[in-house]
Amino acid sequence: MSGPDLLTLTQVAERLQLSRWSVYQLIWAGELPSVHIGRSHRVRARDLEAYLDNLLGEEAR
Repeated sequence: MSGPDLLTLTQVAERLQLSRWSVYQLIWAGELPSVHIGRSHRVRARDLEAYLDNLLGEEAR
C-alpha cells in the first residue's frame, strides 16, 4: 500500500524558499492544508502542488 507523500514543515519551507514561520502562517490562514500526527504538522505533497498551481494560475490571469 502506497501512502500519501507527507512533508515536514521544514521540507515545505525549503521547497517554497520561505521560513517555517511563513509556512505556519499559510496553514493558519487556511491557504495550505495540513494534517496533524500527534503534535506534528505534515503537508501532503499533492496539497503543496495544488497550492503552487493556484498561485501560478493567479499570476497568469
